[in-house]
Amino acid sequence: MTITVDEGVFLRDGRPHQIISGAVHYFRIPPALWEDRLRRVRALGLNTVETYVAWNYHERTPGRVDFTGPRDLTRFITLAGDLGLDVIVRPGPYICAEWDFGGLPAWLMRERLTLRTSDPAYLAHVDAWLDAVIAVVAPLQATRGGPVVGVQVENEYGSYGSDPAYLEHVRAGLLARGVDTWLFTSDGPGPDWLINGTLPGVHATANFGSRPVEALDELRSFQPGGPDMVMEFWNGWFDHWREPHHVRDAGDAARVLADLLRLGASVNFYMAHGGTNHGLWNGANHPEEGFQPTVTSYDYDAPVGEAGELTPKFEAFRAAIAAHTGVRPPAPPAPLPRHAPASAAPLAWASLLDHVDLFDAPRTAPAPLSLEDLGADHGLVLYRGSTVIPPDGRELILDGLADRAQVIVDGVDAGTFDRTDGTPRLPMTPRTDGARTELTILVENQGRTNFGPRMGERKGLAAVRLADRFVHGWESRALRIDLPGWLERIAWAPDAAGVGPTLARFSLEVDGPADGFLALPGWGKGFVWLNGTLLGRYWDLGPQVTLYAAAPLWKAGANEIVVLELLAPGAILELRDEPDLGPLQETAHWG
Repeated sequence: MTITVDEGVFLRDGRPHQIISGAVHYFRIPPALWEDRLRRVRALGLNTVETYVAWNYHERTPGRVDFTGPRDLTRFITLAGDLGLDVIVRPGPYICAEWDFGGLPAWLMRERLTLRTSDPAYLAHVDAWLDAVIAVVAPLQATRGGPVVGVQVENEYGSYGSDPAYLEHVRAGLLARGVDTWLFTSDGPGPDWLINGTLPGVHATANFGSRPVEALDELRSFQPGGPDMVMEFWNGWFDHWREPHHVRDAGDAARVLADLLRLGASVNFYMAHGGTNHGLWNGANHPEEGFQPTVTSYDYDAPVGEAGELTPKFEAFRAAIAAHTGVRPPAPPAPLPRHAPASAAPLAWASLLDHVDLFDAPRTAPAPLSLEDLGADHGLVLYRGSTVIPPDGRELILDGLADRAQVIVDGVDAGTFDRTDGTPRLPMTPRTDGARTELTILVENQGRTNFGPRMGERKGLAAVRLADRFVHGWESRALRIDLPGWLERIAWAPDAAGVGPTLARFSLEVDGPADGFLALPGWGKGFVWLNGTLLGRYWDLGPQVTLYAAAPLWKAGANEIVVLELLAPGAILELRDEPDLGPLQETAHWG
């Protein structure tokens, strides 16, 4: 059942076809819930599902590509096909998706190369990635009896660059590796985006959320022959820390959907089900006004909520699709069980700085080393150095902070500094004994920029100065807190002690696996693990209040929860039966 483009229409197995698709990212969903989420979007009335493939999720270490377990792309695509869904695959190498570094591996930044261009150094890595990912995708194409009906060439390139040789290299690479299904690009519906993001002979699609007539007219002026395809119909939006939770009125979104279907356009909802930026995989935006890290939840105000909820938007979209197609979709799965509310107090405590030897050995260099230089992608960077403060004092200056630093001076917490507040400056006074002042600086990577010209920065510190004089001689250590195993070796104590980040251990008894939502009222900023799995980040600045703790992560009996608090520990942890993603803000502009 292949998809082809012929005389301005899509044909599926030779018959006119309207693609009604939705984005579902396997890498944002526990594998045990893939089928549940696919059944829910199938019940929405979709005939197709779309997914990005995140390169950095599959190749965290150069040369070690993993398509197993939660990364089993073959299983996800096959499940979708078994449920009667066609599949569209967007394999990058860049995906955006509010995902860390837009899906590019952080280790690229250890080399001198120009991202997303025909720079041979970059293309060598792109080719190796295409070798790996297309070896998985090609056998699953509809031309070979599988469900994959379309493959994207790069992603929204017209919003980033102007190197047609690069786009052509990716297109040719897909064909050479066996892609023989429908190929397409996707860009915003404007002349600059479409001119720079498309290729002759490759079908162009557009991304937008409103004003469908205007947007489709723009696409048709560039591609008169059609068929029209909205590859990202933005029916919701994502959230940044310090901002409200973005929502879109269900009736408004459904009216735009109905207009698109009536106009004959094919549609891919972005998102049909958003899922979760589990672990430390969230991305960030970096516009002129400052750095904006994305929250852990990727609920996206989608028709199917983060925990599988069927929202009013689900009902509105389902009705619009059924009215247009005349097809009654299958019934959705029943709601998943949820834990009853409960709470717990910490059972034990530990200091993170007392356990840094559980991580990689430190490296010594004149200047602070970045997270990338240390061979890490996520987590924290610990810097230790010393300097003599002159008698008249000086300001300690942190250059190139990315993204948030806690400074400890001679064993005393001297404050936390955020890149959004400008270059950090800390007044220093000399020691009365004339000795060197000991400096400990812990830097949190809050997520790599995933869109725009500021992609590609290094995380950690670039330099430390005492006024205009550089402080040299640093011990740098990556604390890769998202890797498994280290929590099992913590030496717990009955009371909180020490300076710097604090670990707290809890236990919650439950009857068996069910969905839950964890909240930390009174705590500041940090990370939460459930039975060894890192759920993500919390921050009292919001908007997100609860972290989704999916049923497959729980077990009957005692469940261990560990919190790493960076600021000030609270007294209690709550298990709730409803999510709280923060105060709502209805977004009026949708591209």
